Amino acid sequence: MRSVWVLMVGLMTASLAFEAAAAVSITNRDEKDHKVTVIEGDSKKDHALKPAAVLEGVCSKGCIVRLNDSDNDEYELEGNEVVSIEDGYLYYDGPDAPAESGSTEPAKPGAPK
Repeated sequence: MRSVWVLMVGLMTASLAFEAAAAVSITNRDEKDHKVTVIEGDSKKDHALKPAAVLEGVCSKGCIVRLNDSDNDEYELEGNEVVSIEDGYLYYDGPDAPAESGSTEPAKPGAPK
């Protein structure tokens, strides 16, 4: 019975670790704070991201990320991206960065990668 319990706890822990690894991660590489709004379905959550701060596990099934309340800085993410804010724009960092853009091109606002 104890071995079944240990196995169940191990599987649950592995599942949670996989979910966190598959979620969006946002790093603020700018020298100023940015307001990051994450929209998942009907849910909307604001975050204040200080310089060098990282927001992990943002969304695992895809979401829209808006920077500084601007409709022009809205990005559709699938849920497995690693992105950063640089010079006020969202950039893909990897490892799931699009092949055509790498980490040197900004993410395209409002368009899936």
